[in-house]
Amino acid sequence: MNVMKTIKLEKVTLNVGCGDDKAKIEKGVKLLKLLTDKNPVLTKSKRRSTFGVVKGKSIGVMITLRGDAAFDFLKKALGGVENKLSINQFDKEGNFSFGIREYIDIPGVKYSYDVGMMGFDLAVTLERPGFRVKKRRVQKGKIPARHKINKEESAEWVKKTFGVQIV
Repeated sequence: MNVMKTIKLEKVTLNVGCGDDKAKIEKGVKLLKLLTDKNPVLTKSKRRSTFGVVKGKSIGVMITLRGDAAFDFLKKALGGVENKLSINQFDKEGNFSFGIREYIDIPGVKYSYDVGMMGFDLAVTLERPGFRVKKRRVQKGKIPARHKINKEESAEWVKKTFGVQIV
């Protein structure tokens, strides 16, 4: 197999959408600290929306995991959805996302009274060697279609790497 065609995990992004509720934002911060032992970042609204949220106001909490921490957390989180994903949860670029209804569904995580019952979303980004071409500053380039990751390839990678059933 071509070494440049191997798929690897770039990052796992955890997101808790809280809306305008300050108490829920505080609980979201505690939840992500409990799960990852890292400091989360507040997400802010980019523009005034139809929901009447003021621009620049905190509306959620997120954290990005990379490397071994991302791999280990993804393995645990997939246990929270019983190692089953739908093919509709994969996008055309090969990335996938899923939600955890309640954080206590993840094996090994205990209930915390400070947090209460909360869920969160996970977005998983996959890449191949050579994807740096589209991110670098100097001589930025495009990834050719034959090198991009598609739905089927990423589903097969998840199935092989984590033993996940694709429904």
